[in-house]
Amino acid sequence: MFSDSEIPFDVIQAYLETHYHVHGRAPTTLQVGEANALLAALHETAGVACSAFLTACNPFSQQLEPPRNLELQEALAESLQQRGLRFIGGIGQHPANGWPGEESFLVLGLALDDAKALGTQLGQNAIVWSGADATPKLLLLR
Repeated sequence: MFSDSEIPFDVIQAYLETHYHVHGRAPTTLQVGEANALLAALHETAGVACSAFLTACNPFSQQLEPPRNLELQEALAESLQQRGLRFIGGIGQHPANGWPGEESFLVLGLALDDAKALGTQLGQNAIVWSGADATPKLLLLR
């Protein structure tokens, strides 16, 4: 499925196992390949058919110092606001591998091509995107 990617298999496996926690009034945890009723409700309430869970932290899975990741996330938040996009804070956290959680955003209504382009611009290996079925999918970007 992911055999043509430049990303090492163990990194892809970690992305597949990560819990993508969405904060806000209706907190939920997204997992790749599992339909999420709360995400479907968020889509419906927001009047959108899709969303993307993405981060600016640790581009290309190269661990940065926390202050630098904070700067990158703040710049992403500003960019999303300037584009008029609605988003909810969150964190991507693997349940067991010790990699620090990455502050993230669930961006409501971010179309697939736009989500991929933004993830690429942020230097990310992958993003998690959900369509109308509210089932998060891992999309590799390299």
